[in-house]
Amino acid sequence: MHPILLPTPEIADALAASRPVVALESTVISHGMPYPQNLETARALEAEVRAAGAIPATIAVLDGRIRIGLDDEALERLATAGHKARKLSRRDLPIALAGGGIGATTVAATMIGARLAGISVFATGGIGGVHRGAETSFDISADLDELARTSVCVVCAGAKSILDLPKTLEVLETRGVPVLGFGTDEFPAFYSRRSGLPVDHRCDNVTEVADILRAKWQLGLEGGVLLANPIPPADELDADAMETAVSQALADAEAKQIKGKDITPHLLAALERITGGRSLTANIALIRNNARVAAGVAAALAAP
Repeated sequence: MHPILLPTPEIADALAASRPVVALESTVISHGMPYPQNLETARALEAEVRAAGAIPATIAVLDGRIRIGLDDEALERLATAGHKARKLSRRDLPIALAGGGIGATTVAATMIGARLAGISVFATGGIGGVHRGAETSFDISADLDELARTSVCVVCAGAKSILDLPKTLEVLETRGVPVLGFGTDEFPAFYSRRSGLPVDHRCDNVTEVADILRAKWQLGLEGGVLLANPIPPADELDADAMETAVSQALADAEAKQIKGKDITPHLLAALERITGGRSLTANIALIRNNARVAAGVAAALAAP
């Protein structure tokens, strides 16, 4: 185990025995939801993973170490810190580790921690991607480059709906990242099950996903795989209504000149306000669903 990593004893034992482990990010706790829903959701995600037969490993940076798995005290610390926790992507990890304190890992940083620990499957809500207007702002999430270089399967409900989905998929194609649809031929649009955009391949069971992961990595093709898992039908929000809400949230961010790593948390909070909390409810439902699917993939990948 890498010296900058600090796994819990349970996770260290599971990894040594090749039992299924699922990584979970921590920015969804600190920056993605308000307290106490963030803490409740963090606990619920871990419970979903356990119920589906795998061991959860929520990843964060605490006191100069990348923590692989958080006890309840650490989860509470992260949840109550909220936006005071440093939001960590690839470029931020060395600074956070050297400086100590508390940091929450984005998709990119969670992938790095998972890969260092030997965890191959990671569940999140939605990945970052190409922001709308990127042709002038050049605002493209580091998540896309991380998917191209770090060999972890990321289970998500697509890219966040505030993004430019066609451009995001174009970048993933250019970077050689396979985009698989779990039970779908279309790339999901986070709050909506459909975007009208095709995935590279449809998988209808976790065994097929695990076979593709093995084939890719056995070929020596480094880099991740994106498993796009649509939000459950009962939790889906109206696509047209959400597009209107996203436009309002983007206009609010532009008026306040919010940019860079601050824009996504701002937009998610704005969407919650505009939708009367429905976006938060849907967000919780989809990430719990992703945790269940990720546990199934991890179990299939660990099977002899």
